[in-house]
Amino acid sequence: MKQFNLLINGNSISTTEHFDIINPANKSVVAQSPKANIEHLNDAVAAANAAFPKWSALTYQQRRDLLIKIADIIESNGDELMQLLTKEQGKPLKGFANLGSGFEFGGTLAWIRATASMELAPEVIQDNETARIELHRKPLGVIGSITPWNYPLLISIWHIIPALLTGNTVVLKPSEMTPLTVLRFGELIKDILPAGVLNIVSGDGSIGASMSSHQDIQKIVFTGSTATGKAIMKSASVNLKRLTLELGGNDAAIVLEDADIKAITPKIFATAFINNGQTCAALKRLYVHESVHDELCTALTSMAGNMKTGNGLVEDTDFGPLQNKKQFEIVNSLAEDARKNGANFLCGGEVIDDSGYFYPITLVNNIKDGTRLVDEEQFGPILPIIKFSNIEDAINSANRLSFGLGGSVWSTDIEKAQQIASRLECGTVWINNHAMIQPDAPFGGVKASGFGVEFGLDGLKEFTSIQTVQISKS
Repeated sequence: MKQFNLLINGNSISTTEHFDIINPANKSVVAQSPKANIEHLNDAVAAANAAFPKWSALTYQQRRDLLIKIADIIESNGDELMQLLTKEQGKPLKGFANLGSGFEFGGTLAWIRATASMELAPEVIQDNETARIELHRKPLGVIGSITPWNYPLLISIWHIIPALLTGNTVVLKPSEMTPLTVLRFGELIKDILPAGVLNIVSGDGSIGASMSSHQDIQKIVFTGSTATGKAIMKSASVNLKRLTLELGGNDAAIVLEDADIKAITPKIFATAFINNGQTCAALKRLYVHESVHDELCTALTSMAGNMKTGNGLVEDTDFGPLQNKKQFEIVNSLAEDARKNGANFLCGGEVIDDSGYFYPITLVNNIKDGTRLVDEEQFGPILPIIKFSNIEDAINSANRLSFGLGGSVWSTDIEKAQQIASRLECGTVWINNHAMIQPDAPFGGVKASGFGVEFGLDGLKEFTSIQTVQISKS
């Protein structure tokens, strides 16, 4: 049984304790992850602190060159990383619309290279006979990154690359459900970066909790649940840590009566079920005007009937298993509650293969606000479809929950769609699409979906403090 190691101060560190990582497709053990303790965490933070002065003194170009080398070595080890990702996370190697491990891996490379090309230059606020005033941005110090299990490699890159580019050092804790691909990433790139610049410690929730209260970590970047985000925010107050919290959502989509159903059906299907629905910004509540409701339900059901759920290592698999038993039980519970409350299952809703955590693509209509499947984030392959007749009711329904990550409006009338989109309470809104993100467009939530943004220049700024320089001329 392969045992992985931690990455601390440029060295592979073995641990006395390990824990099993389960393949959700067959419930077998993939490998064993090292279980870090508080001493390991303290060593990692100390190494990051020691590395910070020299790393932050480098130019953007010097740091950029090293980050590009990381992308190159990751690209040359793509097959191994994608196989490992499928085994521990469950997503197919290719999958429906090529949105599986290959998609996550391609996104990883794209985000490294695109982010590495950015730079925060000083801004001149005033330059006259009285004074020159400049705004400079300085790195914060040690960044703590805590990542989830749905996109383990890609979200790690979202956290660490902008942090490193802006001159910070990093201690990363991957999810205890899916640490292997990230640990292997650390093994591959450990000799590229100076010792201590990037450290990876895997372990249980106590490591994450200790990171959020650690006096020598200056900022936490966290992607995960709202409950955990609140706990991190409370712990971070010990030294007034900066925070970026991406806390998931329950994204609503509104389909208007003039929507081109034939054109939008594949996009709605793909963005609702991307990564088996285990995506923070996936389309999770579908509000459809009564005039096109039946047509869209029929079209989506027809698509679902052609999908194969199974082991992600099998080439023709469209969707893999849910990543873990707890998430499987959540989805099953929400489905059963909907059934008890009179919802109609257009397809799916019955587990027919219990060899892994498989749940079929499921579409549910005749369901209302207030049902658990509508009000709670399902994070799985089950989509509630809610009929509406009045657009004001649909907007109110979309905004009624505490979540505010993403939303979308679907219509052939772009001007009308934009007017409705502007009223949705969410950090990102799409028109005739959903869940589409890119490295240069800021992304983040409002309300209980968190605060702070990732990506683009605004994302880089999250990893810096402002220093205003005033040069008197008189």
